[in-house]
Amino acid sequence: MMPLTLEAPVFREQKNLKQICSPMCPAKGATGTESKSPFPSMNSRRFHLLVPRTTNPKHQTTLSCLNRNLASTTVSSVSETNPSFPYRNAEDPAKNLPNLLSNCTNILRLDQVYAHIVRTRVLAVYTAPFHWNNIIRSYTRFNAPIKSLYIYVAMSRAGLFPDCYTLPIILKATCQCFAINFGRQLHSMAIKIGLELHQFCESGFINLYAKAGEFENARKVFDENPERKLGSWNAIIGGLSQSGRAKEAINMFLELKKCGFLPDDVTMVSVTSSCGSLGDLELALQLHKCVFQAKSLEKSNILMLNSVVDMYGKCGRMDLAYLVFSRMEEKNVSSWTSMIVGYAMHGHVEKALDSFHCMREVGVRPNNVTFVGVLSACVHGGKVEEGKFYFDMMKNGYGIRPTLQHYGCMADLLGRAGLLEEARKMVEEMPMKANVVIWGCLMGACEKFGNVEMGEWVAKHLQELEPWNDGVYVVLSNIYASNGLWQEVERVRGIMKQRKLAKTPGYSLATSSD
Repeated sequence: MMPLTLEAPVFREQKNLKQICSPMCPAKGATGTESKSPFPSMNSRRFHLLVPRTTNPKHQTTLSCLNRNLASTTVSSVSETNPSFPYRNAEDPAKNLPNLLSNCTNILRLDQVYAHIVRTRVLAVYTAPFHWNNIIRSYTRFNAPIKSLYIYVAMSRAGLFPDCYTLPIILKATCQCFAINFGRQLHSMAIKIGLELHQFCESGFINLYAKAGEFENARKVFDENPERKLGSWNAIIGGLSQSGRAKEAINMFLELKKCGFLPDDVTMVSVTSSCGSLGDLELALQLHKCVFQAKSLEKSNILMLNSVVDMYGKCGRMDLAYLVFSRMEEKNVSSWTSMIVGYAMHGHVEKALDSFHCMREVGVRPNNVTFVGVLSACVHGGKVEEGKFYFDMMKNGYGIRPTLQHYGCMADLLGRAGLLEEARKMVEEMPMKANVVIWGCLMGACEKFGNVEMGEWVAKHLQELEPWNDGVYVVLSNIYASNGLWQEVERVRGIMKQRKLAKTPGYSLATSSD
């Protein structure tokens, strides 16, 4: 088998690999002092932030329970009867370690468990990666990827190499915090110890490079193994789909079918999402057949069916989307949201709002995406009062903090209704800066109602964000023309000629699965 060859940038961090993989011999600089590592040492103050001291009295009970479970005696020196086991007259402290880690319900409890692991020197006695893997997995489970990387560095400095269970876990943490350079070092380590073609490690590296936008490297990892598993196919298809390369994702799916693989639910979620992005109804109908083939009786198919509902909605067939939705045995917030967003997208205002009411009646709690769909429906239907009501419900009723999308819907809603001053006040009081979409909505409203003063104010902000955008000058010129300000029209047209700006003509593109 040919060795894996990637571009030079993939291995440009190779010089730092020695610092991680040879922890007992720190790298020296030219002056003989230790070179600065991006990760703190186990004895440094930064590293001990992983295990903060808890002085709150309400946590004393937790600490005492941990003391009893992890180690009932203090650490002694080497035992005379068993030199490899430093705990005298004590139960094996590693026996309850997996249960303690799995029972942690928050990051504070996990920090306390890890602090006791360090104090009792369990990891110094049990040199296998098993317990290290459990700790790394626990921190990753609580969305603390940086701490997971710190634990892995500590494991490497303890002289341990990762195994086929360590790498997938740490690769997941690496993707969570976008530590791409660290991921390249992990790839070098995998090649060094011969795990680069392991099915879980391989899919992890493909996912890493895909999320970094390095699809050439992701494809090289994928092509290196002629005996690749379905997980590698899912990783490359999912990466293409999530990066907006819908056509390439579909082509990879067709290649998967030609190679004799049967897609599973993970495959179909990515492929149906890509089909929805293309809006290809003919392809959607064919993929629906593949979804039936990929259904499993052993686990829930709700995620895959949600993607089918979303696919039909984006293809403009809300009747088919409803048919799939109505036959689902289990529905979650994503199921309802897909229907609401689909109805809103195609102007079915009443159906979107009715679906939202039904969703609340059955006890499903809406999320921020649900309210984007509801507010979009209000925009299409011109329902100003209803939009204000749902916006207030989102903030005060469900405690959901509005995002730019929610503010954009409200600005568009108020602008279309001619409430320009109210829209301006909302934009000015937003906790974040408005983007070009929000300013564009206001600019369109100013053109519709011929508001010169506010049009100039909006145009100023749009020019700051996108000075190359010709549309701002065209709309501003139209606003002046509608008010008979022909001298201003000539001035704006002169600026466009001076800056060599010309309106880009619009066009339509028909897609096909052929």
